[in-house]
Amino acid sequence: MPQERYRQVFENNRRWVEQKRATDEHYFERLAAGQQPGFLYLGCSDSRVPANEIMGLEPGEVFVHRNIANLVVNTDLNVHSVIEYAVNHLEVEHIIVCGHYGCGGVRAAMKSQDLGIMNGWLREIRDVYRLHKKELSAIPDEEERYKRLIELNVQEQCIHVIKTASVQRSYLRRKLPIVHGWVFDLHDGLLKDLEIPFDKILDDIREIYRLDV
Repeated sequence: MPQERYRQVFENNRRWVEQKRATDEHYFERLAAGQQPGFLYLGCSDSRVPANEIMGLEPGEVFVHRNIANLVVNTDLNVHSVIEYAVNHLEVEHIIVCGHYGCGGVRAAMKSQDLGIMNGWLREIRDVYRLHKKELSAIPDEEERYKRLIELNVQEQCIHVIKTASVQRSYLRRKLPIVHGWVFDLHDGLLKDLEIPFDKILDDIREIYRLDV
């Protein structure tokens, strides 16, 4: 029942606290003292893709922002505030854009239908399709085309991150952070590194998007 599931969360929480204290009595003292995450994770809101768990990291090691289809939209003050804070105040070393195979947002963007308030958001993915239409149209299998669009969407969101002033200025100053693109596979639990050529992308875009002056 819904209420039982709700109450179970608090029981789960108490058990988690007990387990943590049993193995490390000072765990929560250190947790409350502050955070120094090495990673900023920009991922999808899908409930099957928990950032800390798939990365094998503890609380305090990864700063997280999630939205539908892991988008970095130029007009989204939420995601850009997260990037700004992570880069300039937390001084993260790596920024991860992580998509996942089986993404409902990307699949919805491939369909010609009115999705109400979601239309504007998913148009960002349709723009990715437009940019890579030639490559995608050459893939005859619909499922493989869908998987490739998920990868290309991650790639384009990485480019959007690299365009930001905070990332460019920080990289000029300390050669960090590095931007990476990953895809999580729900079928086997493994992460795929798309090996985004960060240095090349940064060099290519700075002629137009140079914001470090």
